[in-house]
Amino acid sequence: MTSNTPITNSAAPARQRRGGLVQEVVLHLASQIQAGRLHPGDQLPTESAIMTELAVSRTVVREAISRLQASGLVETRHGIGTFVLHAPTSDNFSIGEQDMSTVEDVIHVLELRISLETEAAGLAAQRATPDQITAMASALHHFSEAIDAASDAVPSDFDFHLEVAKATGNRHFAELMTYLGKRIIPRTRVNTADQAPEGREAYLRRVHSEHESIYNAIRNRDTESARAAMRTHLSNSKDRLRRPLLV
Repeated sequence: MTSNTPITNSAAPARQRRGGLVQEVVLHLASQIQAGRLHPGDQLPTESAIMTELAVSRTVVREAISRLQASGLVETRHGIGTFVLHAPTSDNFSIGEQDMSTVEDVIHVLELRISLETEAAGLAAQRATPDQITAMASALHHFSEAIDAASDAVPSDFDFHLEVAKATGNRHFAELMTYLGKRIIPRTRVNTADQAPEGREAYLRRVHSEHESIYNAIRNRDTESARAAMRTHLSNSKDRLRRPLLV
């Protein structure tokens, strides 16, 4: 799924289910490699064998292998087969493009963000410097300008969240946000603004209003309100993604 591919209500449940099956196949094959049942240089079982073993479609198997390729665990040699490159290491955390390919994937990352950024907002309320407060206000201003210019406002959206992370005074929050990058903004993966019942502009102004609530709580040094505002904002984002899947 790309950010330009709209999600229709009829296709979304099937896509969500397929995304779950793909992840099951990915985990199954990765565990085979991790356990040493498949070694570097070994050829993966054929698509047909995997389909039979796991009772999944050829499309699911091919998408799972594509994810393993994107992770650098396997390579496909055309006309020969797919071969193991190396075993996955359990101590290397990563979220790559292959982990953000379905609505379900994006929701999972939002759930991670809720736990991290809720605390980040609380710390920012306690520790933000005047310059950092100004930087958040600037990001909000640019977001508003982007709405007026009929933009998706993704850069300023990310900048606001990054400035909150920086204001924690804990570099790990900012480094994690920088590592995740703009792809954590759901609109880069799913065209939620254009699909919103209220229309693109009203959708973005609501997101902007949620950002303002976070900003005001941080500026007022209200730790609990900052946490609550960030949790509400990200939970709303998750709900906006889920809504088409529930119809």
